[in-house]
Amino acid sequence: MAFPPQFMDEVRARVSLADLIGRRTRLTKKGREYSGLCPFHNEKTPSFTVNEEKGFYHCFGCGANGDLIEFVKQTEGVSFPEAVERLAAIAGMAMPVERPEDKARQQRVATLHDVMELASNWFTAQLSSQGGAGARQYLSRRQVSQKAVSEFRLGFAPESRTALKEALLARGVSEATMLEGGLVIKPDDGRETYDRFRNRLMFPITDRRGRVIAFGGRALGDAPAKYLNSPETPLFHKGHMLYNMATARQKAFETGTIIVAEGYMDVIALSDGGFAQSVAPLGTAITEDQLKILWQMAAEPILCLDGDEAGWHAALRAAVRALPLLKPGYSLRFALLPKGVDPDDLIRQEGAAAMKDILEKALPLSEILWRKETEDRSIDTPERKAAFEKALYGVCDLMSDPAVQGHYRSYFKDRLWNAFHPKRMPSERSVGGRSQDRRFGRFANQSADSRNFRQPRPGPGPSPTTGRREELLLLTVINHPEIMENYFDTFAALQLSSPRLDRLRRSIIDIAAVESSLDYAGLAHHLAKRKLSEQVKGLQGPTTKALDKFADPDAAYEDALRGWLHILARHKQEALEKELEAAERQLAENTTVENNERLKLAKKALQEAAGNEADLDGFGLVSGHKQNI
Repeated sequence: MAFPPQFMDEVRARVSLADLIGRRTRLTKKGREYSGLCPFHNEKTPSFTVNEEKGFYHCFGCGANGDLIEFVKQTEGVSFPEAVERLAAIAGMAMPVERPEDKARQQRVATLHDVMELASNWFTAQLSSQGGAGARQYLSRRQVSQKAVSEFRLGFAPESRTALKEALLARGVSEATMLEGGLVIKPDDGRETYDRFRNRLMFPITDRRGRVIAFGGRALGDAPAKYLNSPETPLFHKGHMLYNMATARQKAFETGTIIVAEGYMDVIALSDGGFAQSVAPLGTAITEDQLKILWQMAAEPILCLDGDEAGWHAALRAAVRALPLLKPGYSLRFALLPKGVDPDDLIRQEGAAAMKDILEKALPLSEILWRKETEDRSIDTPERKAAFEKALYGVCDLMSDPAVQGHYRSYFKDRLWNAFHPKRMPSERSVGGRSQDRRFGRFANQSADSRNFRQPRPGPGPSPTTGRREELLLLTVINHPEIMENYFDTFAALQLSSPRLDRLRRSIIDIAAVESSLDYAGLAHHLAKRKLSEQVKGLQGPTTKALDKFADPDAAYEDALRGWLHILARHKQEALEKELEAAERQLAENTTVENNERLKLAKKALQEAAGNEADLDGFGLVSGHKQNI
């Protein structure tokens, strides 16, 4: 069975060769290629390479080589049609049905490619003709180099209603084919067809393989639409393509970045300025398919948008569109230009260095989402703060990946804390780490009730090491809320094995995110309102061990903080050791690039965490305890 070229192109675009091969052998990225042990013969030294950009693999040991389809055929012992069917399943695509009409359509498509190439060459010739003088002057005013004119195959459509039509008819192209390719328009009233593009600077739009499939035209005179694109055709689906995609792909693999501008001229200016890894959507907001294409070229595409209201709203639309598609390691960044300036203006006026500086300072998606929710919003009352918090967590609800969603929730909790709780300077504390007027001022009338739960009561008895450590991490913060004012992000990121303790931790975070200048009595009051006093009393186990003294309510703040950081480091190290074990198991079960990267990150994190426990020499001296550790 012969499969349509468009179908095969789409399969190859959707399935990553490195990911496919990574299911069978561990691959390591080295520069622009991946390497690993050959899956076709036994070897101890890697001689197998994968070139994602070019779509092939090769073993220098046994000579095995091929592409996606060949790999499936060689590893699974299937025929060509079966290999295509398995790859289509991975890509989430339905297999095409071979019918007589499909063969006829394929022939028409092949003819259309030829016709679009003819039209592109004709437009290019018109730009160099006497009639193209106005278009050449426009390009000169915009400082477009002759190199860019040639590389982007720019052309000119004369003002005549039938110039292109007559030229193609003379070359044997039928009007029906021109209509199917969107080159001419047939009026509803039955009049003669006429050229779609007239008196316009022409921008050929190519597919992934560099074949012309459509055109964009920029009006050079008065016209209802400044820019006009080809309509949807058998070759062209604008939501599935990007301008300059074929050229930008290779450069994106080389640089590890892809830049998304708003229009044709921006892409040409960026490319002329040394940023050939630039593309643009085709007259619409970025679609889901376009985002997936971008992520195939780079993990964090940079959206370079005009510095006006339209550019800002385009950034917001792209940010929201990306939320359900986010996955670990893949996001967006946003390069926001000065107001009233586009990439073309900036490069012409200030040079490529200014553009590079803007790109290097691109904002992460998280910052754009924060700004989106804070824009024109007042958060000066508890109710408005609550609405703001709800809106932020509503953004998280749009994310499909649980890991990404969880980290965004932690990120927004940190930002909420920093927004509502200015950091307290050490000088604000009195001797011993306490500020008496703040600690008992606002809730002084409740101090007797609040302090009742501070008194140690018989606890449930000694718990396992990890369990008691988690209890002490919470208890120290409850007895010394000042810790959260400078370590809120650390506390919010804590991972506790006990669901019961984690619910208490989340309650403390929720209280702290709304209440400003929270002191011990205030925290006690709010925990009591949430009926958590009994659980807190249960944490007050015997603190006979010297190292547990930091959790006591009467310990000096400096000792409490020191002990808390020490036990936190031990807790983190244990969690990282478990993560390393899990990563090793997962890689053994499923050898992929992602699992290999997870193992590397786990090892690195554990190495960096080693030796981070706080120095406890002199512990307790501030509190007046003897040093008996």
